[in-house]
Amino acid sequence: MIEIENLGKRFGAIQAVDGITLKVAKGEVLGFLGPNGAGKSTTMKMVAGYLAPSAGTAKVCGFDVVENPIAVKRRVGYLPEGAPAYPDMTPRGFLKFCAELRGFTGADRAERIARAAELTQLGAVMQQPIDTLSKGFKRRVGLAQALLHDPEVLILDEPTDGLDPNQKHDVRSLIRAMAAEKAIVISTHILEEVDAVCSRAVVIAGGRLVADGTPAEFEARSRHHNAVSIVLPVRTAAAAAAAIRAVAGVESVEQADLGGGAARLTAVPRKGRDIAAALRQAIADKGWDIDEFHIERGRLDEVFRAITQPTAGGDTGHA
Repeated sequence: MIEIENLGKRFGAIQAVDGITLKVAKGEVLGFLGPNGAGKSTTMKMVAGYLAPSAGTAKVCGFDVVENPIAVKRRVGYLPEGAPAYPDMTPRGFLKFCAELRGFTGADRAERIARAAELTQLGAVMQQPIDTLSKGFKRRVGLAQALLHDPEVLILDEPTDGLDPNQKHDVRSLIRAMAAEKAIVISTHILEEVDAVCSRAVVIAGGRLVADGTPAEFEARSRHHNAVSIVLPVRTAAAAAAAIRAVAGVESVEQADLGGGAARLTAVPRKGRDIAAALRQAIADKGWDIDEFHIERGRLDEVFRAITQPTAGGDTGHA
């Protein structure tokens, strides 16, 4: 439903996006990740038809964003960064305006506004000036306009920015509910969001795509993938750490004081090793008093930093 090939965007001497090739299918929720200035928002603007590419092509549902811009916009719901809206309008007035721009009138328009407001839980503020709304409600107004026409493709730039934990949960649930019938691209800085809603993620840095995979594949790249974390009394932590270091397959042991007389030991495995069974046996043999035993899936923030931080040669690591 989205096909990008060698897509590029230059602003004067600055190459903001540099030869990105990517496909997104129906039913996919793609997490679009990268550090600030990596080119995420610029890429999304080109796919949505807001910016013209300097090079390459982008197609939505088979329509080229340059050759058939109106056909693309009919099929795309776009939530831009900051979700700009007319501050003196109410959410109802703004959604009515957006619906009319898309050609909806009468009962159809009213039904679409009501449905979008219901999905984004705007009912309580529909008659309140947008300028007086909290950042979270403003964000939801922007999301509602993206959903008005029930688009086949959703492009959401930081959709949960400014939302409280309950609102984030509601928006993520909504994205999951819509996912089967749409192609959804989400730009986010919140790595837990990738695990919560995305079926796949890509990372860009310096305008180039540097990694592509499922959340599980990214977690498997973490040095803490299959690491074992145990919580035990701090008085026994030093002896336990020494014994754990001697277990086959353990690369290192990290220790943290949790307060209240408790400590956490994290046994990091050598690459490709599974140490859980050996540690369970060691705990049983030593008779340690363990309050918690947890196997880590991997740490996305650790992988993200490793992928996007420049190497000594000034480049990022491709994957």
